[in-house]
Amino acid sequence: MTMNAQVPQKPNSPVLCEPCSGIQRHWRKAPGHAELVQGTHQREDRGNGQASFTRYRCDRCGAAWEYENNKANQHAGWALLQH
Repeated sequence: MTMNAQVPQKPNSPVLCEPCSGIQRHWRKAPGHAELVQGTHQREDRGNGQASFTRYRCDRCGAAWEYENNKANQHAGWALLQH
């Protein structure tokens, strides 16, 4: 008697599209790309001024991004939220 047991396979990890892969993260004023669709926008008061946060979703690969614009923090910029 033989059993045909299948070994569970790991799902392929999602891959960012080429334009998303080229986004420079955590650097203020770094450009996004043309297929990012703007979502929500909010402002927060920080001790050293105001920061604004804008969310985006990529039409090509579905990646969720957030862009932080904070003049007091050069390392704000793009952050990948989920993919």
